[in-house]
Amino acid sequence: MTSPPARLAAAASNVVAKVLRGGVADLRPVPRVLIDQGPNRSVYRMTGSGGPAPAGPPVLLVPPLAAPALCFDLRRGCSLAEHLVDGGRRTYLVDYGNVAFSDRRLGVEHWIDEVLPRAIRKVSADAGGQRVHVVAWCLGGIFSLLTTADQPDLPVESVTTIASPFDFTAIPLVAPFRPLIDLTGGHLLTPVYRALGGAPSYLVGPVFRATGLNKEITKPLAILKNLDDRDFLAQIEAVDHFMANMLAYPGRTFGQLYHRFFRANDLAEGSVDLGGRVISLSGVKVPTLVVAGENDTIAPRRAVERLVDLLENAPEVRFESAPGGHLGVLTGRRARGTTWRYLDEFLDAQFSRTAGA
Repeated sequence: MTSPPARLAAAASNVVAKVLRGGVADLRPVPRVLIDQGPNRSVYRMTGSGGPAPAGPPVLLVPPLAAPALCFDLRRGCSLAEHLVDGGRRTYLVDYGNVAFSDRRLGVEHWIDEVLPRAIRKVSADAGGQRVHVVAWCLGGIFSLLTTADQPDLPVESVTTIASPFDFTAIPLVAPFRPLIDLTGGHLLTPVYRALGGAPSYLVGPVFRATGLNKEITKPLAILKNLDDRDFLAQIEAVDHFMANMLAYPGRTFGQLYHRFFRANDLAEGSVDLGGRVISLSGVKVPTLVVAGENDTIAPRRAVERLVDLLENAPEVRFESAPGGHLGVLTGRRARGTTWRYLDEFLDAQFSRTAGA
C-alpha cells in the first residue's frame, strides 16, 4: 500500500501537470496513413510507433455515427487501436468525419451500401486481398452486420460487435418515453429532427452525458479522492476529450433509427425494413463475437445478448460480458483485461482457422 507521503507527492505532481501542462493524459493518436477517401469515409492504416510492421489478416475498426472515431484511440495506454497494432495485428480505421446540415438526406442505406462496403473492399485490397475482420462499437456493430448480411460477397471473415443493442425494449432509459411516443403516433420528435436536419452535435453530447448523470455529479469528488492516481485522472481527461468531439446524426438516418429501431423495434425480430427493402440478420454467415457492458445503460446486456439468437446462420456466435458502461466496455481501464482479451482470443481463433483451411 502506498504511503501517505508518496500519495501526497503523486497528487502534487498531478496537479502541477494539470495546471501547467494542460493535463496528464497522453492524447496523441496512433500514427496512421490515409489509404482511401470518399464521401463520409476516410480509411486509415494504423502504422504504430516504429516497431515491426503489423502483418496477418486485416482488422477494420468501425465506429458508430455521432461518436468520433477516436473511441478506438482514446489515449495512449487505453487505446484499442494501439493495443491491436502493438500486438502485431494489421489494423485499419474508418472515420466518417463531420456530418453537416447538407448531409441531412443521407439514410441508413448510405452507410451500408456505400461507406462500409467501400471501406471493407479497400482494406482487403490493401492487405493483399485477405478477408477482413470487422470490429465495431455500438451502432457501428449494427451497420456492420446489416452490411454483411445484405452483401454476402464482401470479403468479411468475422464480425465483433461491442455494446450494440438489438432489442430496444430492453433499454430502461427509453421505457418512460414510450407511452408518450405511442400516444403521438411516433411523431413526437419528427418535426424537431426535420427542422434541425438531424440530431446536432450540441444535443448529442449532453444526451450522452445524461446517461451517466450519477457519474457526472460525483466526478468532482472522485477527482479529489484520486488526485494521486495518474491513470484515473488520465482516463477522466480522455473521456472529456471524447465527449467534446461528439458529432451529429444526419436527419434521414436519425429518422430511420427513431422509427425503425426505437419505435418499431425491428432489429429484435432479426430484420429491418428500409423503405420496403428488408435486410435480415439471417444473412450473416461469418463467425461473430458479441460483447456487452455489465454497467451499460445505453445498451444493457439483455438488449445486446438478443443478437445471439438472431444469428441463426452464423457458424459461430460467442457472447461475453465485461465491466464498464457504454464507452467503458470498449476502452475503459478494465477493458484491457476483459473486452480486449476476449477480442484477442476470438481473432486468434479465427486467424488459426483460416491458416489451417
